[in-house]
Amino acid sequence: MSDALPANLDIELPLFTVSVAARLADMHPQTLRGYDRLGLIVPSRAKGRGRRYSLRDIAKLRHIQHLSQDEGINLEGVRRILSLETELDEANRQIDRLLGVLAGRDDHGSGRTFTVGRGSVHLGRTLRVRPPRALPPGTRALATGE
Repeated sequence: MSDALPANLDIELPLFTVSVAARLADMHPQTLRGYDRLGLIVPSRAKGRGRRYSLRDIAKLRHIQHLSQDEGINLEGVRRILSLETELDEANRQIDRLLGVLAGRDDHGSGRTFTVGRGSVHLGRTLRVRPPRALPPGTRALATGE
């Protein structure tokens, strides 16, 4: 499908009516209306209150169909998965923003280390290693409790 589309087409643009979107998603139009009522997908509305679906909406419809039909997940489970995917996307965007902020800072002089990556966060200080201390000759360490 993407090979036939112009490269600069906005995937957020609500272009498709219910019948066209249903055909593109390989679903019955009533299924799309039901998903709208359940809040699984919320299409844009045209001036006459008709639903309009974007390419992103159609991809989401196909994802919902895969989860429910191929994976056997009920619609409440699908709703939860979609919610978690949205949260994950937002968390990843926030990580990217923070990495951009950190990349703009130069904090080498403080002796502290702060590194962030997509799988880990490390906070720590740069430590100086001190050699072990030796007792003066002829003395012994006190045992605890003496």
